Order: sequence, then structure tokens, then C-alpha cells
Amino acid sequence: MLIPCPACGAENIEGADACESCGAPLAELSVRAPQSSVEASLLDDSVDRLDVRMHGSVSPEASVGEVLQMMVDMSVGCVTIVDKQGRLAGIFSERDAVTRLGADAVDRRTQPIMKYMTPNPVTVDQHCRIAFALQQMDTGGYRHLPVLDREGRPVMLVSIRDILRYLADRVGASG
Repeated sequence: MLIPCPACGAENIEGADACESCGAPLAELSVRAPQSSVEASLLDDSVDRLDVRMHGSVSPEASVGEVLQMMVDMSVGCVTIVDKQGRLAGIFSERDAVTRLGADAVDRRTQPIMKYMTPNPVTVDQHCRIAFALQQMDTGGYRHLPVLDREGRPVMLVSIRDILRYLADRVGASG
């Protein structure tokens, strides 16, 4: 189906992010009306409304062993790696532990986490909509998504579990 660009009138394929003719944003035209109060909440509420558990932050120089112990002690699946200015440098997750450390984790426990972290992870702004954060997680196959303030400092780390808890609360309230 083709949709006209509100800026120039050119026909574009439905779902296009920008007009091929003038470059005007089209993303908002593809958002259909919510079919339930739960869908409306996902589209209206920003990620700062989520009830997110505290997560740990470490410096890039922290050792693998320190980070793994922190994750165990805090019962979290991911930590943020922050530079000296408090800006996000990367994340380290359970998936990183399995895929990057593997069976050699014990031998690598004194090495710096920066060697094994995921650098420059996909992030969202603290005021983005929950639906957008969920879409980012789904598209990238992420279980954790760092949320940043305007200076690039992590303010929260959203997990898929946080979003499931949010959805369960909304479904319970609407049912």
C-alpha cells in the first residue's frame, strides 16, 4: 500500500521511515491506533515509568572476576561499563560471559572487562516510549537495553523482564 508524504505529497511504501522524495519523516504515519488499553500504554508511557531493578556499573578496568561476582551478588544478568566521566562505554551480560569468556572464564578472571564487554551498545533516551524500546530489543535480539540521559550517562538498564512485569500489570488492570 502506498501513502502520501504529508510534506511533499510523494507516494511512499507504507512503513517507510522517510520520504524517498524529500526525506521528511514518515514513521508516525505507520503507527496504527491502539486496539487495547495495554497497547495504548505501550505507545504512551515512556521507559522512565518502568519499575526497573538497580543494576551495577563498573569501570572498563574492572576485572572479569569482579564483574562476574557483582552480577552473582546482585542477581543481575547485565552491568553497564562506564568511563571516568560516567558515560556509557559498553555493557557486559550473561550472553557475553558465555560467548566471549566461555570455558576459559576462570583463566581470564584477572583480565579487564573492557576486553570482553559489548562496546557501543544500542541505547535509548530516558523519555522514549516503551513500545520503541521493546521494538529495539526485539529487532536486535537484546535482553537488556541501556537507557541514557542527555549527556550519555546510563540512568537505567531495562531488561525484557522489566517489560514483561509492566505488561503483566497492565493486563491485570485491564482485565
